[in-house]
Amino acid sequence: MKQKYTIHKDVESKRLIIKEYAELDKEILSLLCEESYNDDQVVSAIKMGTDALIRVLRTRNMYPPSAIVNRIAAAVVSLYDTDTGNEQPIDIIFDDKELFEKEAMTEEPEAVIDADEEDIDDLLEDEIDDTYEDKKLIKDLKSSLKVADDESADTEGDV
Repeated sequence: MKQKYTIHKDVESKRLIIKEYAELDKEILSLLCEESYNDDQVVSAIKMGTDALIRVLRTRNMYPPSAIVNRIAAAVVSLYDTDTGNEQPIDIIFDDKELFEKEAMTEEPEAVIDADEEDIDDLLEDEIDDTYEDKKLIKDLKSSLKVADDESADTEGDV
């Protein structure tokens, strides 16, 4: 799924606005969420570091994954670093497919398979511990449910 984040600094209202869009239909981005942050809160978070800024940017409604939120935080820092008066929004476009391709390239599937072979062989052994038979745990089970003798499991005649 393609996602787009538009980051805009509104100078008049002294707020940072982040809009999240997602491709719900082919080639059409739909607005999912819009969050607004107080400038003072954002500036103090920037001074405390990237982790503090990310904690401020993530909300209950907008919680982007790490790969995206780091790029958003860098864009917010660049917006607040430049006091040139140029308040053009910054767009970050992200495709989830890129993230999955990176993960697939870093994994070594054969190493994972070799490590699990021994565990599977252990599960397939025919040896059963006699500990449960000795304690008669299953034989002494008492159930609170009782099935009436005249009840039948057949439901063909109940149509």
